[in-house]
Amino acid sequence: MHRLLMHNPIAIATLWILAYVVICLFPLLVALLYPAPAGRSFWVEFSVALGFIGLAMMVLQFVLTARVNRIEASFGIDILIQFHRFSSLAAFAMVVVHPIILFIHEPTTLDLLNFLQAPLRAQLATIATLAFLVMVVTTIWRRPLNIPYEPWRLLHTLLAVLAVGLGFGHAMLVGNYLSLFWQAVLWSGLVLVALWLIVYVRLVKPWMMTKRPYFVEEVVVQRGDVHTLALRPYGHDGFTFKPGQFAWLTLGVNPVHMREHPFSMSSCADQSDRIEFGIKALGDFTRRIKDVKPGTKAYLDGPYGVFTTESYWDSAGFVLIAGGIGITPILSMITTAITRQDDRPFLLIYAIKTWGDATYREELEAMKSQLDLTIVYVLREGHEGWGGETGYVDKDLLDRYIPLHRGSRHYFICAAPVMMDAVETALLDLEVPVTNVHMEHFNLA
Repeated sequence: MHRLLMHNPIAIATLWILAYVVICLFPLLVALLYPAPAGRSFWVEFSVALGFIGLAMMVLQFVLTARVNRIEASFGIDILIQFHRFSSLAAFAMVVVHPIILFIHEPTTLDLLNFLQAPLRAQLATIATLAFLVMVVTTIWRRPLNIPYEPWRLLHTLLAVLAVGLGFGHAMLVGNYLSLFWQAVLWSGLVLVALWLIVYVRLVKPWMMTKRPYFVEEVVVQRGDVHTLALRPYGHDGFTFKPGQFAWLTLGVNPVHMREHPFSMSSCADQSDRIEFGIKALGDFTRRIKDVKPGTKAYLDGPYGVFTTESYWDSAGFVLIAGGIGITPILSMITTAITRQDDRPFLLIYAIKTWGDATYREELEAMKSQLDLTIVYVLREGHEGWGGETGYVDKDLLDRYIPLHRGSRHYFICAAPVMMDAVETALLDLEVPVTNVHMEHFNLA
């Protein structure tokens, strides 16, 4: 049974989903093992149930963002982050609806909103809810509010700990369902696990990373306002990764300072002594890459991601679709295939604004003689004399180039969200099996 699960990723992913649901509902089920206090209506009990489930989901947010390798390998960290966002909103909705039901059904509870005169349990609930609200607002509108990534991440962590800790304190002080010792121990265990994950991710893991430093070997200018950042391990052998994966990069400071950013590796996956990242100048951190000096200390947390051709060894070939800087993980796939003497066909559809924006153009053209590689450039703005494709990667263009037997290939898409959504829809319209379509998102924060 154990061996079967190890080789069945769908079964493993299903088990993780079941575990999530069970943990969310288990504290509620435990609370219901004993009769509710007399005289409480259905709506009061329903409100309590929402509060318990919301609190359990808040605790599990720490697990989703802890980069647990076994969980991440089943879904991919981008999917986990997306689920973290949506489940956080669901948990917040439950936390807010919990008191609203009480206010409507028992209007006298509105007195608890008088913060200065309210009992401690109500004060804790108010502060926890406000912390949760600020966390949600600053996350959804971080860019419009112009909150830099590093301060936001620190604030996000502090608010999350505050919301969960005070929410747990509120439940303990109310006491209707946590009056028994073992019930309190159960919830205390969940909260302690969440706090340990915070300590591990923010302190223990960064300390371990300081024992495996890297140094910047060089920064190479590329087309399209992109720079290749090349790192070499210092005092260790580096790490191997699968082509298409990414790592979190901390540059020039201690990793405890939380200035880490996710970037896909662009180099060959079998070359651990030199790891390269293609970084486009899009924000404050990425615009400073060109100024990084050789010898600068760096740290890597990785590899992560399931966006890799290595998982599909039985595929007849691959269709790689990149937009702009989305070429970075694709380049790693191609260079690794060359190193491994892969004889399968590779089709690269590469969308860029202009011919001058085609990052790694010369390298890609040279690779055509080393691999069964076909490259289709799609220019948004074709220059005079350009005889290739122009416009967008749409259904008609894909229909002209992808294999007739759609299910014989696996399709990897890395581009801006709008392009990925359009390409995914077009591929499904062309009867490409959904299980053969794989996407990598840029923004994980």
